[in-house]
Amino acid sequence: MLRYVYGDDLHCFPRLRDTMFRDRADQFKTRLNWEVSVDCNGEERDEYDTLNPLYVIWERTDGAHGGSARFLPTTGQTMVNDHFSQLLDGESITSPLIWECTRFCLTRNAGPHVAAALMLAGGEVMRGFGIKHYVGVFDARMERIYRLLGSTPEILGS
Repeated sequence: MLRYVYGDDLHCFPRLRDTMFRDRADQFKTRLNWEVSVDCNGEERDEYDTLNPLYVIWERTDGAHGGSARFLPTTGQTMVNDHFSQLLDGESITSPLIWECTRFCLTRNAGPHVAAALMLAGGEVMRGFGIKHYVGVFDARMERIYRLLGSTPEILGS
């Protein structure tokens, strides 16, 4: 089942929240070897999780995380503007019609339907908020996966 949950409301879903942040640590630190911080609970969080982002989360039947993505409007702080402006020749992306999508994460045993459901949910977020584009920074290995899901990204910088 898909859930749309703002960061300020994650406390209402403690199992879903905790397993999401642990799965993020597993995916980004363990599997992809990214330089991310993992806390003493084995959870990966960053400063953008404190900005009340909108999370789209696939909840498994046992209440645990199956996959998720994080969304923030580019009119506020975003990872792409704060940490990756070199990819845009020092420019920033700021528009109410463009949101950032980051931390696309799947649990190790997620079926292919989970990624597809998250992509469809991203479309629902676009429609619901009048968004025209998403921006995000992703590992080059993800480009092939996005294409397989029918969502070929336009690469602005690498």
